[in-house]
Amino acid sequence: MPYRDKTLLFDFDGTLSLGVGPVVAYARAAAQQLPAVEAEAFVEAVVATLGEHPSGQAPGTSAIDGYDLVRLMSADHGIRPETLGEAYLASRAHLGSTLAPVVAPDGLVDFLSEARQHANLVVATNAPDIRIDAALEMLGLAGLFDATYTSVGKPNGMTAVLDEWLPRGQVLSIGDVWVNDLAPAHARGALTALVGSTSDETPDETPDVTPTFAAHHLHELYPAITEWLRASSSPFSPAPLTTPSER
Repeated sequence: MPYRDKTLLFDFDGTLSLGVGPVVAYARAAAQQLPAVEAEAFVEAVVATLGEHPSGQAPGTSAIDGYDLVRLMSADHGIRPETLGEAYLASRAHLGSTLAPVVAPDGLVDFLSEARQHANLVVATNAPDIRIDAALEMLGLAGLFDATYTSVGKPNGMTAVLDEWLPRGQVLSIGDVWVNDLAPAHARGALTALVGSTSDETPDETPDVTPTFAAHHLHELYPAITEWLRASSSPFSPAPLTTPSER
C-alpha cells in the first residue's frame, strides 16, 4: 500500500455498522431456550429498551453496548449465561441480512474514499470473522480498508493493533465505547473520537480525560477529521500543520 503517515482506526458495531438489528438477532437466539411466550416477552423487552436507548447504554444498567444489554437482561429472564456465547455466534451468521439488518452512517463511503488519500483505514472489532466482509460489502464499504482485525479482544487486544500502526505515524481511534475502543489508544498517545449517545459526557472511568473529538453521529465528525487528515506534511496532504482543539 502507499505510505501514509496517519491511520484511522475504526470500531465496527455501533461505529461503521449501525442499527439494532444484530442485537435483536442476538436476543432472539438467546431466547430460543425459553418457552415461546417467555421468549417473546424477552425479545419484546429488549426491543423496547433499544427503542429508547439504541446504543444499549440504558440508565440503571452497566451495559456498555447493545450486546452487553442483552447479556444483562437475559439474567432476569431465566436465560442460562453459559448459552450466550453460542447464541451470539448464531446471531452473527445473519449479520447484514434481513434477520439482522445494518446501515452505514450518512455519507460514509464518500468520506472514506477521500480519507484514503491521506490515511490508512483500519477496522478493529471484537466480533468474530463471521460475515464481516459480507456486511462491509452490503454497507458499500468493500475495498476501502487496508486491514481488518476480528476477535481483537478489546480493550487488551488493542495493544497488538496499535503496535502495528503507531510506528507508521499518528493514529485516530474512532468508536462508540470509550473503555474498549478509545482508552487503549489514548494511553498510547493516539487521538480519539467518541461517537454515540454518551459522547457529550466525560467517560466515567477516567473523569480527567475527554476524547479529542466527540459527536452523537459519525457524520458530524467528518469535517474535523478531514481537517486533521489534511493538516500534515505528508505528500498526500501538503497543507500546513494545524492541531485540532481538545474537547
